[in-house]
Amino acid sequence: MGNADYDYPPTNVERAHRAAIPPPQPFLTSLKYNLKETFFPDDPLKQFKNQPASRKLVLGLQYLFPIFEWAPSYTFDFLKSDFISGITIASLAIPQGISYAKLANLPPVLGLYSSFIPPLVYAMMGSSRDLAVGTVAVASLLTASMIGNEVDANQNPTLYLHLAFTATFFAGVFSSFPWLIKARVYRGFSVTCNDNRLHGWSGNCSYHATAERDSGT
Repeated sequence: MGNADYDYPPTNVERAHRAAIPPPQPFLTSLKYNLKETFFPDDPLKQFKNQPASRKLVLGLQYLFPIFEWAPSYTFDFLKSDFISGITIASLAIPQGISYAKLANLPPVLGLYSSFIPPLVYAMMGSSRDLAVGTVAVASLLTASMIGNEVDANQNPTLYLHLAFTATFFAGVFSSFPWLIKARVYRGFSVTCNDNRLHGWSGNCSYHATAERDSGT
């Protein structure tokens, strides 16, 4: 029938040994491991163990300010490339920053500050070479909408400016906390939530602009 030459396995083969179920851990110990795995999966403090005090100081500076890690290997060729890139981006950032400031009902000079100061700070404290840092149109519209509900920028520009400074200050404080503790999960979750909200607001703004244009015509 076609199965005469089939070799049946012997019946005395030992089965694979099953792994034992680990004993239950206390609640606090389990919670500690879960929090550590969630917020610090790469154990950022591991590199500081069994290191002399001078080495810990250097590692701590590199941990908070990555520029101390890559600056010694920075070459003149990198400087030339960065100079050309900076000139190219500046030609776009200058009018873009002024436009974003006007969207937020702020002085144009603040748009220039927001276009140049954040990249300079991120160059010293950031760790990604591909991340674009700066203002966006949707954030400017959100600022104008949020503060405009409380204060009129034309009637009380000083108070409007102070509220804008306060809002951006606390936004920076809340954004710097996960950077300080290197909370990758929280940082990714916050970025995802912000992106979803910004995408929804972008769709709303585009619909509003289209409706206003159609009603005007």
